Amino acid sequence: MAHLLMIESWVGAMSTLLPRAIRESGHRFTFLTRDLHHYLRSAPSHPHPLLTADNVLTAETNDLDTLLPFVERAHALLRFDGVISSCDYYLATVARVANHLGLPGPRADAVERAYRKDLTRQATTDVPGPRWALAHDWPSTAKAAADLGYPLVVKPVDLCAGMHVRAVRDENGLREAFLALEAFPVNARNQPRVPTVLLEELLVGPEVSVETVTTGGTTHVIGVTDKSIAGDPWFVESGHMFPAALDETRTRQAIDTAKAAIEALGLDDSVAHTEVKLTADGPKLIEVNPRPAGNQITELVRRVTGIDLPAVFAQLAVGEQPDLRPRTTGVRSAAISFLLPPRAGVVAGIDAPDHPDVVDWSAKPAGHRAGEPTSNNTYLGHVMTTSPDHDARARAEQAVAGMEVRYAEDAR
Repeated sequence: MAHLLMIESWVGAMSTLLPRAIRESGHRFTFLTRDLHHYLRSAPSHPHPLLTADNVLTAETNDLDTLLPFVERAHALLRFDGVISSCDYYLATVARVANHLGLPGPRADAVERAYRKDLTRQATTDVPGPRWALAHDWPSTAKAAADLGYPLVVKPVDLCAGMHVRAVRDENGLREAFLALEAFPVNARNQPRVPTVLLEELLVGPEVSVETVTTGGTTHVIGVTDKSIAGDPWFVESGHMFPAALDETRTRQAIDTAKAAIEALGLDDSVAHTEVKLTADGPKLIEVNPRPAGNQITELVRRVTGIDLPAVFAQLAVGEQPDLRPRTTGVRSAAISFLLPPRAGVVAGIDAPDHPDVVDWSAKPAGHRAGEPTSNNTYLGHVMTTSPDHDARARAEQAVAGMEVRYAEDAR
């Protein structure tokens, strides 16, 4: 039984999927956080990190100079075999801690290049992608946008879940996007943000993600997932299906692009979730995430292939070689569809889905304050469906369409 040090966690689905995977792999973990209240504010459900950890430690996880000596002392007492996190904001920290302690894991510089969208673009210039530019203040942003030409996409380089990613079609829209980023100087974990702005050519075409495991310098492809997008000018992910309904040519294009990007980044001993746009001019790299996919894509993969990517993530973290052979599950496709708020307001209730193919669902409780659907953080719920055919997406979309959202102000 290996002992993992988990440094911080998301509070969404992966906050339970990763602890479950660690336990089911026969391992245990100690949880380390700078702020217990961040996790206590969410309704804890088993296997929540605080409820499943052997030990819970507190230390300043945002300051590496403070964190490394603390982890050294904890390692001397508790003996860790690996370090892990499900939270993007701490992936590079985890890699640095593992490298410092001589434990398994990817190189910290490779993880940093994958996590930071500006560094990814700089490292993958030989991989097909959109035309792009970096800017650091308003004058350079306006000039870079004019040089690229509208429409384009404005992105922060160090946020997640589609936060502050939007399409802009003129300088007025660009100015609005720039000011919104400027007014967001720290992320949800109180880490100062990198003020760099990434501008990209607006690409047209379906978007997919390639789920991979790289170990010993070889990238193994688990499959390709499709993605539904909603909420123009935002890029909110409204659903996914695994495997994607693609022909052989487009599947190969997506896979080749993802593998080339992973190699260019120098990413090894890692699970990755690489997003690719399939345009009329060929595949274009969007980004590489050096961790298992979010939005419960890993559950879709597990239901179809039997491969549990959070468990693979944990096994790599302790230096184990995972079994990546797919198993027969009787499921040919699995899909998730997210319930987006029709508008902002206080939720009075949400109807449960009424569909025979639903295998999992959730909904925000009455009293939840819904925001405008501008990022993946605004979901009000989800449904997951499976199918013995390749039509799970249609079943999920039909099921989520029946989840009516009622607002408290409408009942007055």
